[in-house]
Amino acid sequence: MAGIYIHVPFCRHKCSYCDFTSFPDKIDYAEAYMACVYKEMKMRGEELKDYTFDTVYFGGGTPSYIPPKLILGAMNRIRECFKLTKDAEITLELNPGTIGESKVKTYLQAGINRFSIGLQTAIDEQLADLGRIHNARDYVFATKLLNGQNFSTDVMLGLKNQTKEDVQKTIELAAACGSKHISMYALTVEDGTPIYTDYLNGELPDSDEVAELYDFGRALLSEKGFERYEISNFAKKGYESRHNLNYWKRGEYIGFGVSASSFMRGKRFTNTFDLDEYMKCVISGFYPAVTSEQVSEEDAKFEFVMLALRTREGLSMSEYKTQFGSSIGDDFPNALKKTVQYLELEGERLKIKDEYLYVQNSILIPFMEEER
Repeated sequence: MAGIYIHVPFCRHKCSYCDFTSFPDKIDYAEAYMACVYKEMKMRGEELKDYTFDTVYFGGGTPSYIPPKLILGAMNRIRECFKLTKDAEITLELNPGTIGESKVKTYLQAGINRFSIGLQTAIDEQLADLGRIHNARDYVFATKLLNGQNFSTDVMLGLKNQTKEDVQKTIELAAACGSKHISMYALTVEDGTPIYTDYLNGELPDSDEVAELYDFGRALLSEKGFERYEISNFAKKGYESRHNLNYWKRGEYIGFGVSASSFMRGKRFTNTFDLDEYMKCVISGFYPAVTSEQVSEEDAKFEFVMLALRTREGLSMSEYKTQFGSSIGDDFPNALKKTVQYLELEGERLKIKDEYLYVQNSILIPFMEEER
């Protein structure tokens, strides 16, 4: 199983919390930029001709902001350069404020069969505070335009003045509109973003308050038939994100576009974050990757543990031994002793106990320290 990621860095307006590589004032570059993405795909095509890809994911930025013909062009180039499985999952992120009937028609023509909608919250005042360009009504309109297509909804926790009632309203709206998958995650406040001032002023919920919102949302999602299969991801049965599951299983993926990351043949590499530099490199026939490293066995072991323990399935002891030739007990004896009260063994799978899953980062610290 392997995935393809395409980064579309353009958006109409940069949200107050956004730390991603995105450019709200450079939409005029979109056609030239995507032409470079097409060329980068062609450059990688020959070396990856032995791969068959199971997923494609358009992320951003706001992929639904650029002309839809450019998404169609990207899918045409992917099919020219790479082998896709017949039932490949092909996802496009969209903002409810940038969608229309003609765009949806082109996306379906391109073969998009899964959409990821950035609702974040059903409370319009909170959306405005985040700098989002849509409101709850736009979200409902967007879901109606999809007309039964498979879609996921993003729900954000830790917003200013957010209550359990707000979270309930958001989840109920997403479920009522037909979302089969809900990603519920905490707002991450990065230094340098506008919302960082709110954090410094103590205007955002603290970690305990966010944990309460998460526990409330998790229980509500369970009541509505959404099973948690990863810390922040909940889905109706059969609607889990295959693209994200590939990441959590340390599967391989190739990224195209500015700032896109890849993991292929044991090596991680990341493209430049500079838009002009990216385009100049590709136009000149050079790969735009600016960092590249072979993942050591020690790092690979920790990544295996870290990613597997994020999921509902947990860590397979047999898979670990097959891949590394040693047991997790041999490699992380001290970490296991320090975290034994948080872990449980079901058959041959090691899992974080359900009540501790939300704080898994602190549980993984001993594994990180021992690996180093």
